[in-house]
Amino acid sequence: MVTKHKPCRCPWVDLGKPDYVDYHDREWGVPVHDDQVLFEFLTLESAQAGLSWYTVLRKRENYRIAFDGFDPEKIARYDETRVELLLGNPGIIRNRLKVLAAINNAQRFLEIQSELGSFDAYLWRFVDGKPIVNEFSVLSDYPATTSESDALSKELRQRGFKFVGSTICYAHMQAVGMVNDHTLDCFRRQEIIDGYSDLS
Repeated sequence: MVTKHKPCRCPWVDLGKPDYVDYHDREWGVPVHDDQVLFEFLTLESAQAGLSWYTVLRKRENYRIAFDGFDPEKIARYDETRVELLLGNPGIIRNRLKVLAAINNAQRFLEIQSELGSFDAYLWRFVDGKPIVNEFSVLSDYPATTSESDALSKELRQRGFKFVGSTICYAHMQAVGMVNDHTLDCFRRQEIIDGYSDLS
C-alpha cells in the first residue's frame, strides 16, 4: 500500500484548520515589499493584540471589505460616522481602540511614505534589508520579541503608531518575511530561502 508523504510543517500550525495550513504554506515568512500588503499585515497584527492570530485570520476577508482593501489613503480619512459603522460590523473585531488605531496608523503610515518614499524602505532597515534566517526546531525556540522588534516597536511608537508593542512587531516581522522562522524540518524553510535570489 502506497501512502502519500505528508510535508513537515512548523509546530504552531494546526493541521485541522485548512485555512491556517494554507496561510503557513503560502504566505508566512515570505518577504513582502508591497506597501499596501505591509499595511494590511500591520493592521491585522495590531487587531490581534490579546487574541490569537487564527481569530484574526478568519476575519481577514471581512477586514478587506470593511477597510477598503487596506488602502491607507482611504482609511486615513475615516470619520466618526465610519468608525461607528465599523463598530457595528460583526465580521471584524469590534474594539473601538483598535479601530481608531487602524485609522491613526494609516495616517502615520502615509507620513513615512511621504518622508522616505515607501514604508518598505523604512521597515526593512531594521533587518539591514535582508531576512534574518533563524534555526528553530521546536515551539519553545520561538522568541516573543527580539532586539530588532524592540527597536521597531520603539520607533513606531515614537512616530505615533498605536498597538505596536514589540510582540506585535515581531509577529509582523515573521509574517512579512523579515525573519524566516520556519523550523529546520519545515518544508517551507528552504523553499523561501531559495526564493531570496529572485528578490535581489
